[in-house]
Amino acid sequence: MKISLTPYLIKEKSKVNLKDFSTKADSKVKREEVEQKLFPAITQEICALQEKLWAENRHGVIILFQGMDAAGKDSAVKRVFSEVNPAGLSIVSFKAPSTEELDHDYLWRINKALPPRGVIGIFNRSHYEDVVTVRLHNLLNKGTLPDEIKNDADIWKDRYEQICNWEKYLYQNGFKMIKIFLHVSKDEQRQRLAERIINPEKHYKFDLSDIRERQYWDQYQDLYSDMLSRSSTKYAPWYVLPADNKWYTRMLIAMLVRDTIKDIDPKFPPMADDVKSQLHTIQELFEDVDIKEFSEMLKKLSKAKSQK
Repeated sequence: MKISLTPYLIKEKSKVNLKDFSTKADSKVKREEVEQKLFPAITQEICALQEKLWAENRHGVIILFQGMDAAGKDSAVKRVFSEVNPAGLSIVSFKAPSTEELDHDYLWRINKALPPRGVIGIFNRSHYEDVVTVRLHNLLNKGTLPDEIKNDADIWKDRYEQICNWEKYLYQNGFKMIKIFLHVSKDEQRQRLAERIINPEKHYKFDLSDIRERQYWDQYQDLYSDMLSRSSTKYAPWYVLPADNKWYTRMLIAMLVRDTIKDIDPKFPPMADDVKSQLHTIQELFEDVDIKEFSEMLKKLSKAKSQK
């Protein structure tokens, strides 16, 4: 089954209206095949690629999630990355900023959470809250920004420029960023929020703020459309993924992660020169192995591991 991610990619400088995007799974794709074959195979590919990314220690990957409440961000992260080595994974959920965070620029806390090289960093929400939620609720007036800045008519234009420049800077320093907007319908969100009230196992997820924010649905859709239009670039593209069918959404996310790391093409590094120089010492630990034979054995093991 051939599934393309191209329909979900937001091209640079394109005008976006979320009403033009479906929230449903592709009707041609069969759930059974995805859950039993495609998704498990892709997650295994991610594990193998992540091991090389970690070992090579040259690039970092940032997977950023935005979307309405109950769009499926947490469950998607849990399922897609469940098999990945935790040592090479960093997950950060951005809540309302603390007093300390408000005393700094809005990218300060995001910078602190950036993954090191070799690691996949996952952002559950992000700096885009500062051009969506902050804008919607006029939260700048409650902050500590100087009046001449928060009253500037171009403040949102300036912020998008700052964000795009910062993301390009990360790209130019070896950190790839993939931005995922989980596009859930209003009806599906209502059902998921209701389940958090009805199902005791999901009570911990329920927050009254989710219900309050729902009344701003149309305003959020407009601001998210503006966000996608202004900040999708070739070095940090946005993908709008349909989120009503979680099995389909998770497969698309897994495909994005796999393809992103594949594009980096990480490789296991060769044996360090100082180790090579000590092979004669290592041979003493394998007294019955010829040094040449031992070297060939190491090469075969390395090759076999890279092909897994």
